[in-house]
Amino acid sequence: MTDQHGTDRPAAQPGAQPGAQPGAQPADAEPVTGEVDAGGTEQQRVLANSAVMAVGTAISRMSGFVRSALLAAALGNALHADLFNISNTIPNMLYILLAGGVVNAVLVPQLVRSIGHDPDGGDAYTNRIITLAALFLGAVTVLLVIAAPWVMDVFLSSKYDAASMAEEKESVIAFARFCLPQVFFYGMYVLVGQILNARGRFGPMMWAPIANNVISVAVLVVYLFVFGPAQGAEITGPYTPSQELLLGLGSTLGIVAQFAILVPYLRATGFFYRPRFDFLHTGLGHTLRLAVWTVLFVIVNQVAYTVVVKLASSGTADAADGTGYSVYSSTFLIMMVPHSIVTVSLATAILPRLSRRAAEDDRAGVAGSLNETLRSALAVVVPFAVLLPVIAGDLSRLMWGYGAAADATENYVPSLALFGAGLVFFTVHYLMLRGFYAFERTRTVFWIQCAVAGTNVVAALVLVRAATAQQTSPALVLAYTSSYVVGSVVSYTVLRRFLGGLRTPTLVRFLVRLAIATVVATVAAGVVAYLLHQVSATPAWWVAAIWLLLIGSVDLLVLVVMARTLRLREVTAVVDAFTRRLPVLRRP
Repeated sequence: MTDQHGTDRPAAQPGAQPGAQPGAQPADAEPVTGEVDAGGTEQQRVLANSAVMAVGTAISRMSGFVRSALLAAALGNALHADLFNISNTIPNMLYILLAGGVVNAVLVPQLVRSIGHDPDGGDAYTNRIITLAALFLGAVTVLLVIAAPWVMDVFLSSKYDAASMAEEKESVIAFARFCLPQVFFYGMYVLVGQILNARGRFGPMMWAPIANNVISVAVLVVYLFVFGPAQGAEITGPYTPSQELLLGLGSTLGIVAQFAILVPYLRATGFFYRPRFDFLHTGLGHTLRLAVWTVLFVIVNQVAYTVVVKLASSGTADAADGTGYSVYSSTFLIMMVPHSIVTVSLATAILPRLSRRAAEDDRAGVAGSLNETLRSALAVVVPFAVLLPVIAGDLSRLMWGYGAAADATENYVPSLALFGAGLVFFTVHYLMLRGFYAFERTRTVFWIQCAVAGTNVVAALVLVRAATAQQTSPALVLAYTSSYVVGSVVSYTVLRRFLGGLRTPTLVRFLVRLAIATVVATVAAGVVAYLLHQVSATPAWWVAAIWLLLIGSVDLLVLVVMARTLRLREVTAVVDAFTRRLPVLRRP
């Protein structure tokens, strides 16, 4: 999910520095004080706020991993698993398509402005937004549940229309009817969470998904106790009505809890919701005009992802050993760990500041903030991405080597290993878009995303057609990576021109030093992994856990030593910021 917001301003001419004050430095120039500029203290505050959110996100991710492992243990990673996982994913996709872009990004700067400038602290505006969102999402959700069979036809391969797949398709539709009400609760969760963020309460939105995961875990434990793990022909077959009822309703109950847990925090900020229906002449028209390009952005993005899901569904429908959506989404979950914990936390903490600076047309300030945030994010993302191929086998055995998936963990390894490169380019693209959003340049973002989505669709169609059923998921991973190579290059280049620079020389020197530190750390970790695998090529899950701890510890230790040697303050600052939030790691 990617946040968006804003209106357009004329693009800067090459070499120009719009908005710069007489005598001001170009945004691409070196800071007066060297590598650590005068904004260092402010960046430390961003890291501190990010650390609060990151701890909540990390715990949420851990509970999500337990859920992912239980799903694999109960359902496997073949057709049986895809039937549920695709149905349970569609509500989130549809929420993003219908309202996600507007709620996530257009409303954030509007909420910040209304809180700062309206006499009532933005209460009236917030009440109107909540009322409008609830009415819209409620009506759409009812229509989607009624149209469930036609909705699923959009996302499934034509192979599901075969007579031999009739029972499997009925299971998909039954799951959709149970899961589609999630659209309403996803929307309200994100809206209330963003209102909390705008009022300076960043933690609850990051912690709330834990409630969803706890309920999901409980449902899966009950499922395993009542029905047991899928076996034999069941791994590639449909579900019984009682299985559909338990999994479908249990999944929706988790999303309801995820939303409900935020409501007390909203009241604690001093805000009390009162329905308001006076939508005209209240600033909502401006918000909706801003949303036009954002909605187009989201449509393009979701069309591309619909193609990905449709192609993924063909992999497991083609052959018993095929890889499809379950493998793709599970490995994507692992790949997104540093993004969710670090990058999103940094971006969420920095977004209000970017909006304020953009409102003042302080382009150099926006460029400096983005440069610092990008370096902080890459300090975590790059080492993780490079290490991922080294640990992919052991990580797959630890995460999914149980029950119905115990004999099929090798299905995860290629996709997991390949996702690392995509993560790096996605991180650059994601943070560059924060700059466009701050200046409300949604038209620019839309055209950039057209390039990303178009590349993803074309690459996915070509690569999946050339792949076997077992190679379906890795082919989709390569398509994902190619799309964000294009996205990162285009978004960085266009934003750099618009801002008059992004302090590129500082970024390049940082990347060179980070590459050196990462290569040394990964080589050291690779040597350890090689020696351990001489003992056993396919260790048990608990042995794999010990090995991952050893390999990861060596990689982190060498990386920190190299960072201190090369004066990579971005790496040490991130480590210090997050360890201070963990009592057992606090230094005296």
